[in-house]
Amino acid sequence: MSNPVSDLVLGFQNLVAQVPDLVQPLVVALAGAVPFIEGEGAAAIGIIGGIPPVVAAVAGAVGNLLCVAIVVLATARVRTAVTTRRGAPEKPSSARREKFERAYHRYGTPGVSLLGPLLLPTQFTAAALTSTGVPPLRVLAWQAAAIALWTTVVTLIITGVIRAVA
Repeated sequence: MSNPVSDLVLGFQNLVAQVPDLVQPLVVALAGAVPFIEGEGAAAIGIIGGIPPVVAAVAGAVGNLLCVAIVVLATARVRTAVTTRRGAPEKPSSARREKFERAYHRYGTPGVSLLGPLLLPTQFTAAALTSTGVPPLRVLAWQAAAIALWTTVVTLIITGVIRAVA
């Protein structure tokens, strides 16, 4: 049985191999916008596809951050619309929401942003933070830091592994 994420990664790897060199970073950026692939997965796709590591990392991170920015801005607009609507009934908290809020109160925006990619795609974490009322610019700043950190770490690991094997 095939795994949809694995199929998607293989599809992006094949696409990188088939397009001209100048278009390859755009494919990597597109892969970075996909939840569960993220900037770090996209950087790995690009590096394995033969793109220089720095170019692959920047392209993957930019694609991831652009997608996160769209999610944050959309979530902020929805939150504003919902909270300004008069007479809107308050929804009971779900178990998942309560778990997120406990993590948020324990680690704050920096901790949730930096540790979140270990459990959830950055798009999900960013939407959850924004929906709880964290200012969008704060969410974007910390998500950018997390994307840069994790993309850099994975890029260094992949580059080291390739050099060790070669």
